[in-house]
Amino acid sequence: MCRLYGFRANEPTKVECSLVHAQNALMVQSRGDMEGKPNAHGWGVATYENHAPRIERQAWAAFHGEHFRRAASRIYSQTVLAHVRRATVGPPGPQNTHPFADGRWAFIHNGTVPRFDQIRPMMLAALHHDHCNAISGATDSEHIFRLVLSLHDDNPERPILDTLRTVLRQIVAWSREMNATDELGLNVILTDGENLVGTRLGRSLYCVEREGVTDCEICGFPHIHHDPNRPYRAVILASEPITHENWREVPEHSIYAVTPDMTLHIEPV
Repeated sequence: MCRLYGFRANEPTKVECSLVHAQNALMVQSRGDMEGKPNAHGWGVATYENHAPRIERQAWAAFHGEHFRRAASRIYSQTVLAHVRRATVGPPGPQNTHPFADGRWAFIHNGTVPRFDQIRPMMLAALHHDHCNAISGATDSEHIFRLVLSLHDDNPERPILDTLRTVLRQIVAWSREMNATDELGLNVILTDGENLVGTRLGRSLYCVEREGVTDCEICGFPHIHHDPNRPYRAVILASEPITHENWREVPEHSIYAVTPDMTLHIEPV
């Protein structure tokens, strides 16, 4: 199954409460999600410093020990990805743990490409040689990431949202060629620290848009050092609602992007 979390704001923000302390924090979801299933096969976070991702990940459960808590407590960033894994394709291990990263890009995935052993050769044939060689694990997720980057390299001026849409449609087409009734799970989030785009297909996904500085419902303090000369805005995406805010469901079979003014733009695929 896996559970994912994406955050984008116009000012650096602490996200520790959402990842660790909230009633349905990501660490809680690693022990058991809303379906009662554990996501205990690894965790990872990506934050951005000086326009490059800083990745920390481990191949054990987020609720084991203090490692995830300590990683979350250090986060103070405008862009954050976080992930807890339930292994479906590829065994537990560091090389199969999200986020995956290359250059300024970081990527997480919730879901499964069914019959991946049959679809994988078609994906590999579509990859650039360097991206094919860069694959170090066995997950469908890492192959999806490399497919997006290969298409982006072909046309770097094309909006990354359009590139992601093309990849999503291609994977859906390959899956239907194998078996039209297979359940495809393609919730992904991709970011370079400034652009943040993603998809919802076959798995749950919720969002909340924050405007203005408020005290956290968990710790009672604001999570930013606010610049009073501009309004604070943030967009949060998660597999499950985390806080008591007014989370709304992202429509099924959709693609989305966080705009420069920190609002969530959603389109049908």
